[in-house]
Amino acid sequence: MKALVIGGTGPSGPHIVNGLISRGYDVSVLHGGQHETRFDEEIEHIHVDPHFQETLESGLVDRTFDLTIATYGRIRIVAEVVKGKTERLITVGGGGVYAQRDDPRWGPLGAPLMVKEDSPLADNPNGPRLQYMMWVTEKTVMNGHQKGYYKSTIFRYPQIYGPNAPANPEWSIVRRILDSRKHFILPNLGLPRRRSFGQNAAHALLLSVDKPKQSEGQIYNVREEYQYSQRHIVEFITKFLNYNWDLIEMPFSIANKVYKGDGAPDIETIVNYDITKIKAHLGYEELVTTSDALSVSVNWLTENRPNPGGEIEMQLGDPFAYSSEDELISAYKNGLAKANKVRFPKVLSGHMYRHPQKPGEAWAPPSHH
Repeated sequence: MKALVIGGTGPSGPHIVNGLISRGYDVSVLHGGQHETRFDEEIEHIHVDPHFQETLESGLVDRTFDLTIATYGRIRIVAEVVKGKTERLITVGGGGVYAQRDDPRWGPLGAPLMVKEDSPLADNPNGPRLQYMMWVTEKTVMNGHQKGYYKSTIFRYPQIYGPNAPANPEWSIVRRILDSRKHFILPNLGLPRRRSFGQNAAHALLLSVDKPKQSEGQIYNVREEYQYSQRHIVEFITKFLNYNWDLIEMPFSIANKVYKGDGAPDIETIVNYDITKIKAHLGYEELVTTSDALSVSVNWLTENRPNPGGEIEMQLGDPFAYSSEDELISAYKNGLAKANKVRFPKVLSGHMYRHPQKPGEAWAPPSHH
């Protein structure tokens, strides 16, 4: 059996490739060649840009595969180029395909914190272009499936972390520890992170390889089973690296500027994924716990430190502006001290239900007993 993996060198790609090798596939990887990684066996590398039809076609002349997995490039172009070249097509997209949170189809409360695969999508051509093109991509893949060009399955990835991850989110924490910062600013508790460790995301996709009948024509959300706030993650990494610093919580509208610069969104609007479907259809369970995944990720970052101001940091968008952080901390503490001087009346409150001392006694605050 022959398999083509488009991408294959990112945080989930090597696990996908090695998983296919262990299943007996003769694997080829097609990627731009900017990043290389090692696999369990020597395999064919096809070095062409996966973002353009002409380059994809040049790399796949007279080639056919039993299975194609596309994790990178412009998937809508991939879906057209592999017609007649593959029996199965498994693709990876993201949550940007869901409609904006204020789309009226969500209802009067807007988008919920957890969305299912059949939720409203960004199918408005007048809406944000990137989101709309993600919807076009999914439609292109599924049209190919419906017309019988191949049997397809779509996975919607969250943010993938771990070794080889672009814009590796843990670097914002790890670098500040390595730089001996004494304070870390984080948003007030915050929403759960929409994340998945690369090996776990690969496992989700490989379940589709193992269960073709259950997964053909389906779309699946992927994320960690157990989700944690940014504070959970920062506290874990702090203990893991045996470091001491002060964690200073601020409103998201202020804290987000620390990691995204001026002009960053001042409201946290994460659309999170319901993964009931992939668990029910394919029996998905994590291979690696979140604590083990974070440990691997942090160790990898300390051993493979991104260059300051280099590719990873530019993708991440973190300015690492320490002097500005110190100025913000000082201003925040001064403002907090002023706010704490504002006085409010003392209130005597009681439990919402009666706690009578004798039969028939009405509800009353504690002072009345």
